[in-house]
Amino acid sequence: MKEVSLEVKDVHIVYKMMQKFSIQRNLIKRDAEKAQVFEAVRGITFTAEKGEIIGIIGKNGSGKSTLLRAIAGVFSPNEGTIDLKGNSVSLLSLGVGFKDSLTGRENIYLSGMLLGFTEKEIKEKEQAIVDFAEIGEFIDRPVKTYSSGMRSKLTFAITSCLETDIMLVDEVLSVGDEHFKKKSLARMVKLINDDNRTVIIVSHNIETLEKLCTRVMWMNDGVIVEMGDPHEVLAHYKEFMNQ
Repeated sequence: MKEVSLEVKDVHIVYKMMQKFSIQRNLIKRDAEKAQVFEAVRGITFTAEKGEIIGIIGKNGSGKSTLLRAIAGVFSPNEGTIDLKGNSVSLLSLGVGFKDSLTGRENIYLSGMLLGFTEKEIKEKEQAIVDFAEIGEFIDRPVKTYSSGMRSKLTFAITSCLETDIMLVDEVLSVGDEHFKKKSLARMVKLINDDNRTVIIVSHNIETLEKLCTRVMWMNDGVIVEMGDPHEVLAHYKEFMNQ
């Protein structure tokens, strides 16, 4: 029996969505307006073992990215618990963790420190991150000037070079040019071959999940429909999507 590296128990995540109305109405009848409540994640429970690679698939709006962000600590669940068992965790996701006014190089240090690394440890990995990102002179320009592809390259470079115990990957492997896709996939394969690292990948790419994962979780409307063997779960998911 392998060591459990992550335990998610009965997690619920709720968003409050304010209805649109005019500024005048807001000032006059603010208390009368009530927020609509949307439960994005509804009672999710699962464990991940050390060295396991779990894929999460589901149609848009099924709660996949919301769950990943909760595990990463971007926000707390409204109910339930997420236990990292003392492990360090990182999230590869576009638009998360960068400060637009800072340069790419400055964001390397900011992101690294947020992940719990010391300045010395980041410095030792800095050139490897810069080389992997392949964004040239833009590394010393503000991130707000970056394209989405450049952001994805730097995001992946930082998190894959500053390795943590648990890696959470949200669609980053599917972004960028063909060269970078192949390069990042090869890097991910190398990282997940470490039996001490746990990886959770959110993706719509069935081929990628079949190739990389030891288990797959199919989510729909905030709940787990099925979790188990990648080939079986993905086959059932394809049947569902083709209905």
